[in-house]
Amino acid sequence: MKRLIFAAIALGMPGVASAELVATSDSGFVSRHSADTQASPAQVYAMLGKPASWWVGEHSYSGNAANLTLEPKAGACFCETLPASGGSVEHGRVIHADPGKRLRLTGGLGPLQREAVVGTLDFTIEARSGGGSTVTLTYVVGGYSRNALSVLAKPVDTVISQQFASLTRALAVP
Repeated sequence: MKRLIFAAIALGMPGVASAELVATSDSGFVSRHSADTQASPAQVYAMLGKPASWWVGEHSYSGNAANLTLEPKAGACFCETLPASGGSVEHGRVIHADPGKRLRLTGGLGPLQREAVVGTLDFTIEARSGGGSTVTLTYVVGGYSRNALSVLAKPVDTVISQQFASLTRALAVP
């Protein structure tokens, strides 16, 4: 494991500092993922606004990340077009946008969208003293679900983990 971490650092790739389900219960859960990257806070923030560049397309309704858009501005939609039907999906809504520091959205992702839950997807970005930044994604979900949220926590966290890994890989590309 140490060799893998040192190899990632040597190649200028981001290192995952932590990834975990922080809390779970039948009424909610908290998923948190954090990584160091060589990208500046401004670069991280800009990338968050380009989900087509990093979102894993198989975890979208259309199956293609190119159909995703997100303007990092309060009130803006994290949306997806459905070209085959002419429809669209709102995955979330931006509720806090602070360039280079934070992007927060509200919305139930994936299977949570059909339940009466609230999901808050929070990206925080901190400048590192030696350059680059630390980006942390926290997804807090709570509310009423026809199935215990503790059952959905692990599968949703797995998808969030894949999305976060894809984001950090995209940030490593010059």
